[in-house]
Amino acid sequence: MFVIGIHPNFAPLRTMATYKAGPLLEQIVVPSDMRSKFAVDDLPQISDELRQYIVDVISEIGNSHFGASLGVVELTVALHYVFNTPNDQLVWDVGHQAYGHKILTGRRDRFHTNRLKGGISGFPKRTESEFDTFGVGHSSTSISAALGMAVASKYKGEKDRQHIAVIGDGAMTAGLAFEGLNHAGFEKDANLLVILNDNCMSIDPNVGALKEYLTDITTSHTYNKVKDEVWKLLGKISKFGPDAQSVASKISTALKSSLLKQSNLFESLNFRYFGPVDGHDAVGLARVLEDLKDIPGPKILHCVTRKGAGYKFSEEGNPTKWHAPGVFNKETGEIVKVVPKSPQPPKYQDVFGHTIVELAEENEKIMGVTPAMPSGCSLNIMMAAMPDRAFDVGIAEQHAVTFSAGLATQGMVPFCNIYSSFMQRAYDQVLHDVAIQNLNVVFCLDRGGLVGADGATHHGAYDLAYMRHIPNMVVSAPMNEAELRNLMYTAQLKDQGPFTIRYPRGNGVMTEWKTAMKEVKVGTGRKLTSGNDIAILTIGHPGNFAQEAIEELKQLGVSAAHYDMRFVKPIDEVMLHEVFGKFKKVITVEDGCLMGGFGSAVIEFMADQKYQAEIVRLGIPDRYVHHGTQEELWEECGFHTKGIVATVKQMLSIADGSNNLQKSVG
Repeated sequence: MFVIGIHPNFAPLRTMATYKAGPLLEQIVVPSDMRSKFAVDDLPQISDELRQYIVDVISEIGNSHFGASLGVVELTVALHYVFNTPNDQLVWDVGHQAYGHKILTGRRDRFHTNRLKGGISGFPKRTESEFDTFGVGHSSTSISAALGMAVASKYKGEKDRQHIAVIGDGAMTAGLAFEGLNHAGFEKDANLLVILNDNCMSIDPNVGALKEYLTDITTSHTYNKVKDEVWKLLGKISKFGPDAQSVASKISTALKSSLLKQSNLFESLNFRYFGPVDGHDAVGLARVLEDLKDIPGPKILHCVTRKGAGYKFSEEGNPTKWHAPGVFNKETGEIVKVVPKSPQPPKYQDVFGHTIVELAEENEKIMGVTPAMPSGCSLNIMMAAMPDRAFDVGIAEQHAVTFSAGLATQGMVPFCNIYSSFMQRAYDQVLHDVAIQNLNVVFCLDRGGLVGADGATHHGAYDLAYMRHIPNMVVSAPMNEAELRNLMYTAQLKDQGPFTIRYPRGNGVMTEWKTAMKEVKVGTGRKLTSGNDIAILTIGHPGNFAQEAIEELKQLGVSAAHYDMRFVKPIDEVMLHEVFGKFKKVITVEDGCLMGGFGSAVIEFMADQKYQAEIVRLGIPDRYVHHGTQEELWEECGFHTKGIVATVKQMLSIADGSNNLQKSVG
């Protein structure tokens, strides 16, 4: 049996009893229950009950993805019914769509803890269940992973073991998916089935030639009508022996090529192509999958689905909005919005979105680039205002970077906006195509730092470290919205090479954020608060935590200086000489990994300049931090306001609860 990894201190607000499963779903703890207790004709009802259970839970807990899992309910049920999971290896790409999979594989009683701190992960996770055969979160990994499993099984002589990769049409645009397909076509004995979940969506609507190609296949009435009739004929012909089967295969290939007026992309890669089929016909899917089990070698099943299928309001509404809607009224489809009593600061991403339009109106060389996240990073604002100057290049981070480099060679100033964790996928392109050539590409790294419920696969923990050691690279992080605008303004002023600006997920701190933009001298910080006892050095948004901490420390009689460094590279050496010339106790604070990050840069300066001081670095420790709210994770890592106060008190030997606080300043 399998073990579900749950944090020992987890205390959910709701219990399983709050959510009632339907009469068939209630009998399914693991997929073998479904296979042993129910007939194929029961699959539609199981699918309906599974869909309703997802709606019931997610509508109340919010904080979760939604539309993607509804779109593959029937496919999920059929897969677990036909295949002997977990012996048969099922790999979900990205994992947004795996909620039904989790409910059917022993986690229904914990599903209400989804993405909550200490609860189950929002993505498949190997340490959580043996049914999660491969940990995912980033796109386009499933084919390569499943192929590796298939090759290993072939080597070990496990001839009856099936390997299935479920990948969305959005994820299929990434280079890694094509690399996997290319290799799989060569491994002709590998028992691999790729299921293409075609819903014309990733988070935002898909773009590119592959989308048009799949649309041609799915909308060609002539092809689909003749295909059904000819397949019936070919089925009869194939009974007359291997030569007839060869002829039948050639006829089928010719049919696809002539009716679609192009060769079949997947068959050109040595995949047997089947489809398109209705991804919401559970019985039909089960029968097709049963047939495919007996066909050796790499094959692909093209399933046409609808994101958010089966729930009226997600089907009729904006699919992007229903990707992760939060809490909503399941009866009316109304998404619950908490209306603040007073004006709230904007999200950093929206500040970026509006500011790039302002800058582009003044500088005709500015262009915007994003890999499939226009709404997530707010580049959709520029795409609406200047459609010829803003580009969604699909889920293709490597291409986004090199495409931006190409723009820069022609005098353009591309703002390449990629989530910090996704930029990891394009690291070689940053080094080889941008930095070596010293091209003026502005990397706007959204979601820098701990992002919350998406967990370890999505935290932007490493960008300060992995960018700061690249020659020619400027690495900066704004403390607030005004500083973000100033850094964006500075980055486009002159041809100054690659320039990184990283900022966190969520809201800033300024309600009046549309400030006049001004140039920031690259490599200079700001001294925000003077003090005598200890120096606090920060980079980016955590500077706001330091400001709050300093106010608390004043009540203890502590005089703390605060330096907002703004740049990790080039770091402000004049300011650091001031710090180490005066203070013997220093704290660095960053929402990034401690290994090689901002604090490491400060220590390197101290060592190189032969200063001596006691330094404590606060940031993300050298381990993977799992999911929870941002506030919970900041507290866990100890660089929130209370963590800074506690560190100062410890360094200055201030006893908690004492009426006569004593400071021991070095």
